[in-house]
Amino acid sequence: MNWIPLTSESQLEEIITTSNEAPVMIFKHSTRCSISSTSLNRLERNWNESEMANVKAYYLDLIANRAVSNKIESLLHVEHQSPQAILIEKGKSSWDASHYDIQYDEIKKALGR
Repeated sequence: MNWIPLTSESQLEEIITTSNEAPVMIFKHSTRCSISSTSLNRLERNWNESEMANVKAYYLDLIANRAVSNKIESLLHVEHQSPQAILIEKGKSSWDASHYDIQYDEIKKALGR
């Protein structure tokens, strides 16, 4: 998977703008949580680059960048969870899941693929 690191609050405005042209996914990961590591691993193992060619995937390290997660919650009105995957389309959250509900097939379904 070609993750784009999400490390600053200023990137969020760019992400929201980008989502008007193509879907964006943010994966919020806690490096101290085994459930988060399992969810990340499953997502990376199942991710199909050709099916998701136009989806930009951002990786947020929650331990290092908690303020960014707080900003996501306030801008997109998605309650913080960890781990968490959020799809953003047309400037709004179109789907989110946390813990073991983060599944590649569900992301595909949410994107209509």
